[in-house]
Amino acid sequence: MTAAPRHWTAPRILVRVVLFFTLLGPLLADLAIPAVADLHLHNPAWPPHAKFHDAQYIVMAALIAGVGLAVLWGRTGDLRARFHLAAALGSVTWLGMFAALLFPGTAPQDPEHAADAVKVAGLDPQLFIALVMLVALSAALILERTRSPIPGRAAG
Repeated sequence: MTAAPRHWTAPRILVRVVLFFTLLGPLLADLAIPAVADLHLHNPAWPPHAKFHDAQYIVMAALIAGVGLAVLWGRTGDLRARFHLAAALGSVTWLGMFAALLFPGTAPQDPEHAADAVKVAGLDPQLFIALVMLVALSAALILERTRSPIPGRAAG
């Protein structure tokens, strides 16, 4: 069996979906979708430095996702190692949301919006989305563990 048919397995598709969502999600949510962007980059109450860090997050998420997609699309070398690296890269943005809550003075919502904040399964929407992405990556890793070894192709 060649490596090509195994390139479109359920675990790889799951990781691709997470990486595509990571590539576009923060950009759309924090910049383009008015209802959410008005709470972020378009929020007049945010100082320029806060907007800088939000923009930095958007760019970093896109770069991490782009690298993850490039790693996952590659068909040379150890394909299972490439898969694991892509899944790890896919988790960075989403794990970062939960880790950010460990820093003093952080919150998933600005105080003026906290009372009106919509909850999804008891979580702020971005944390719920992060949890879904991490569950999808975990499922991909579990599914991949059950598969037979993926033969790698020599580079070049």
